[in-house]
Amino acid sequence: MLKNPVFSIISRSNVDEFCNALFGIFLGIISALIFYLNHDLFAQQTEAILSETTSIQADLLVSAKWVIPVQPQGAALEDYCVAIKGTKIVAICSQIDAESAISATEFLCLPNHALIPGLINAHGHCAMALMRGIADDVPLTQWLEESIWPLEEKYVSEGFVHAGANLAIAEMIRSGTTCFADMYFYPDQVAKAALAANIRVQLASPVLDFPTAWAQDADEYISKATKLHDDYRHSELIHTAFGPHAPYTVSDAPLTKLSTLAEEMDLPIHMHVHETAKEVSDALLADGRTPIERLKQLGLLSPRLVCVHATKLCDEDIASLTKAGSHIVHCPESNLKLASGFCEVAKLSKAGINIALGTDGCASNNDLDMISEMRTAALLAKGVAEDASALPAHQALEMATINGAKALGLGAMIGSLEVGKYADMTAINLDSLNSTPIYDPISQIVYATQASQVSHVWCSGQQLLKDGEFTGLDIQTIKSDSAKWQAKLSTARD
Repeated sequence: MLKNPVFSIISRSNVDEFCNALFGIFLGIISALIFYLNHDLFAQQTEAILSETTSIQADLLVSAKWVIPVQPQGAALEDYCVAIKGTKIVAICSQIDAESAISATEFLCLPNHALIPGLINAHGHCAMALMRGIADDVPLTQWLEESIWPLEEKYVSEGFVHAGANLAIAEMIRSGTTCFADMYFYPDQVAKAALAANIRVQLASPVLDFPTAWAQDADEYISKATKLHDDYRHSELIHTAFGPHAPYTVSDAPLTKLSTLAEEMDLPIHMHVHETAKEVSDALLADGRTPIERLKQLGLLSPRLVCVHATKLCDEDIASLTKAGSHIVHCPESNLKLASGFCEVAKLSKAGINIALGTDGCASNNDLDMISEMRTAALLAKGVAEDASALPAHQALEMATINGAKALGLGAMIGSLEVGKYADMTAINLDSLNSTPIYDPISQIVYATQASQVSHVWCSGQQLLKDGEFTGLDIQTIKSDSAKWQAKLSTARD
């Protein structure tokens, strides 16, 4: 019998490899087709907008070497412009089209820059910026019980939170963040600081079973959370959520109540879930359920639920999160520093779960730099999955932008550069030794760029950073206030 000439070259032992290679090529072709189709659709939409009127009136026209809208996925539009009127984006088009179609009061040319959506830090604790470096290189339990909680019990106040929020907000703006989610006491003080800085925030008011300086029991926490929502329900910049701390610090009754209120008030639930292996093992020993399984039985798993950290997830937990449409916020640098465990980003992404990116607080991360967070997330995902193709650069950028917006329930407003969305934008100067040469600007941003290369930042059309300098914040006062708190906390440690 004559042998098939193909199989004379390819042995049975590597048929699977050959098929996988063909499948990979097929997927690559399909991805390329999707990209070009999306890009073409984007161009058609732009042309349609420009054809609606002879001239679009804009307050500001920003021209950049690359405009990276995030949607469509992977697009890097060379020599493009973004037009802003008031708080919103009114046009995105080529520089050639802009010359004839857009009339702007102000024009800004960024010839060496990439213009991206403002970065979204989907989880943090602003006030803990004042605890940066105060308890480094110790395990999570020791870190909390011996350092953080005693200091919080003694010093957390309106003044502490306001000073910490100012410091954190300044750092975030300087590194390109225009929206952040915060979970901490006295959230009204974070709101005041955010409004003064004109930055966008989602305040996840904490809920606990035990008393703190801010509230005495779960009912009081929830009452204060609902009041905060009422106070800012019409704000463009201040958004609210419920923030039950973790499954092990909140009992069933408050969680059930929060599930009902979140549905009635159309609010997200932001919660630390499966942060460590110990949290999961303790839960299993207690009643034979993982924290995710318990939350499922209490009715909390839904598109409203945002699970922060999400390490040590079994297949059943992943399936439950996928079916419910819940979100995950990955905090890679905090997890690494506290040795909390690994979030299996590649596996979760394949399951269809929306994964956002957060820094956590400075006490466990030591910075609020979302650019470095993207790099760490991308590299860590590859190592955990043992797959160099896991979490490519464009997906890391998505985690820090549109995925974060979706997790916070703000996907229709921010997270991508699109006509009709708020003008939350960050410009990054790629004319630097560490980002030269440039073959792919998205890869360059994720793998080579430093936060110091952020040159311009806008939130809701208002410029917050210009040529690397703040336009509105009093940095000397922020530093002075931080130094005062450093002196107080240093005394307590001694």
